[in-house]
Amino acid sequence: MCGIAGFIDSRRATGQQALESRVTAMAAALTHRGPDADGCFAAPESGLALGFRRLSIQDLSAAGDQPMHSADGRFVIIFNGEIYNFRELRQELDAQQPGQWRGGSDTEVLLAAISRDGLARTLPRLDGMFAFALWDRQVRTLTLARDPVGEKPLYYGWSGATFLFGSELKALTCHPDWRADIDSDAVAAYLQYSYIPAPHSIYTGISKLPPGHCLTLPVDGLQPGSLPVPEPFWNARAAAEVAARNPFTGDDREAADELERLLQRSVARRMIADVPIGAYLSGGIDSPLIAALAQAVSDHPLQTFTIGFDDPRLDESEHAARIAAHLGTEHTELRAETGSVLELVERMPVMFDEPFGDVSQLPTLLLATLARQHVTTVLTGDGGDELFAGYPRYQSVARHWPKNALSQSLSGAIRDWAPCAALNRIGASSNRPPRLGDKLYRMLEDAAAASPERIHEAHMSRWRTARKPATGNRIGYFADPNAAPVLDDTVDRAGFADFMTYLPDDLLVKVDRTTMGVSLESRIPILAPDVVRFAWSLPPTMKIRNGQTKWLLRQVLHRHVPESLVDRPKQGFEPPVGEWLRGPLRDWAEDLLTPARLEESGLDPAPVTAAWREHSNGARDWRFALWNVLMLQAWRAAS
Repeated sequence: MCGIAGFIDSRRATGQQALESRVTAMAAALTHRGPDADGCFAAPESGLALGFRRLSIQDLSAAGDQPMHSADGRFVIIFNGEIYNFRELRQELDAQQPGQWRGGSDTEVLLAAISRDGLARTLPRLDGMFAFALWDRQVRTLTLARDPVGEKPLYYGWSGATFLFGSELKALTCHPDWRADIDSDAVAAYLQYSYIPAPHSIYTGISKLPPGHCLTLPVDGLQPGSLPVPEPFWNARAAAEVAARNPFTGDDREAADELERLLQRSVARRMIADVPIGAYLSGGIDSPLIAALAQAVSDHPLQTFTIGFDDPRLDESEHAARIAAHLGTEHTELRAETGSVLELVERMPVMFDEPFGDVSQLPTLLLATLARQHVTTVLTGDGGDELFAGYPRYQSVARHWPKNALSQSLSGAIRDWAPCAALNRIGASSNRPPRLGDKLYRMLEDAAAASPERIHEAHMSRWRTARKPATGNRIGYFADPNAAPVLDDTVDRAGFADFMTYLPDDLLVKVDRTTMGVSLESRIPILAPDVVRFAWSLPPTMKIRNGQTKWLLRQVLHRHVPESLVDRPKQGFEPPVGEWLRGPLRDWAEDLLTPARLEESGLDPAPVTAAWREHSNGARDWRFALWNVLMLQAWRAAS
């Protein structure tokens, strides 16, 4: 696990020493991602520089250092991530032509596979998380690539005559040519979703490489401001449609057997490391299953970690402790103390580089900090909800769909005409704030939706009212009417929408930044390619049965953990942000939410001020919507 950065000076006017100095400074901004070693490579004749920071996980010797050159001298790579099936790939390479290996790193195996088979044939065979830059000396091209699910980040774009790229935006901003303006459409999308949808970033002209894509730049003839369109090496929509056309046909036991087999292999691969490894553990379904499978292949007690809250409505620590005792893990718990909240909050803008509003970022950072005191690598249970229908909102979307064309048309017309803001004033003398207009707006929005994806998008909106603090052009997956796959089941469509949006742009961003922010590597077994394909092939009744979500995952878990320890209503991993905003964070929030500061950010102060007034006096819970605004304001203050 590492940090990568680099650039191409299209003017080719920078010497070797200056290239190395600049790219080293960019990489130094990523030291938290790789505190163990650094390195750089420069090709002045091409204006190219590559920088690297290393977190040593596999092959701790100098043989794993980067930038790494292929044995034939053609390729140079900087690689962030892990190739979990590298041992199998190495055996295949040796079977065809035994090689002289310098060390035992997965990066060396990746380079050898690319040298022998080419990049296009190698990428689909990888089980891993990665973002890398590959320089091909022979054809003089730079290729950027990102793993299919989007576990590892990669930003890129032009700043003047210089093409920049890196694991995090902070690396790009260290280059002397850095110039960028804030993208107002990205701000509007962020306020709605709590994240900025890929391929966009907070800055105009700077993009996130989409998961499962490559971007290849020929340095000869490269024109500032112009970039080729990223090409997919893995098409999630096509893969989901193929899986749906070829459904799993076995019975319940056979399905559970196959899922357990796939997860066991995935966990075993992700347990390979030359450093201590542990696992996050909640009281839910996904992380206990991963911890159970990891403990089964470990020759010593697995170290597990959880965070506890004082509020029993949010606290799963007692349940996690019981599961840990049953599994025999070495368990460590940390209580989230309100006294350290402000310190954590002030770290968020720097850690995430762009506005990010998932409230669980706070306990996730605490959990990563706790785990890093004991291990260097940690397994997580992310992905189970998206692949096995774990969120209650999926069933809500299914209840609101299908709609007939007449109801859509009538509801859309009424919504456009209805004075929702005025209706909100009705009942102003009641004990609770008036909400008639907002309720009507949400009802009509669902009824007017032209697809289940639009209903799902509305349910994910943090400012689901007739009046929002900012407006802009719709961007991202939900703005593309052709993005949804052809699937018969509405729940499957909602899960796929999350797989393409909420999972890579929110959850995986949160996991990556919080773990790498403390030099901890995260690994996510449920997101292995064969597990994803298998989940998409399952019939809906194996995901939700008799109203119970993640049905098949539960069947596998019950083979390892008694049902009585894990079967409870779903509980989110959220801190008591609502209460904190009325308590220890109140002064901080009020300072950021003054009308003058909101206007400076291009926001309409009226809806934000109204929401803050209702929230702070306890009349209504606006914690999610307000947190988005506060994280935007905090980011602008820190930038």
